[in-house]
Amino acid sequence: MQASFAAKWFSRGIEALGHDNVYLARTCFEHAASEERKPETCSYLALCQAKTRGTFTDAITLAREAVEGDPCNPVTYLNLGRIYLLAGMRDDAIGVFREGLRRGPCEKIIAELDRLGTRKPSPIPGLARNHPLNKYVGILMARLGFR
Repeated sequence: MQASFAAKWFSRGIEALGHDNVYLARTCFEHAASEERKPETCSYLALCQAKTRGTFTDAITLAREAVEGDPCNPVTYLNLGRIYLLAGMRDDAIGVFREGLRRGPCEKIIAELDRLGTRKPSPIPGLARNHPLNKYVGILMARLGFR
């Protein structure tokens, strides 16, 4: 019986999160987690905590536990990556998104990576990215089709 209550709270939380009602979603996920502690529920709860309370360290810890609890679920990686983005840790977020894609296909992760965009490495790694030599060598390589 408790599992059905947890499932109802979880589905309500997903629906509230879809409508950008993060406070209601956090409450729903808290109820669902108190009934039945599943990794996916904890992952969404961590995302809502990061968005509403701004407690990034607690949210990252909870989301990492969710990833460890269900390492094959790309949604847990998606939520952990979003928390990293909220915390300003862009490189970590991209790494987590890529790991999530290795675990399974997820259109939302692909959309996040497309939204973020990734830059190609500079042609001469010893120089700064904005160094004129790097800039013009990169342009030349792109025109010749090497990049």
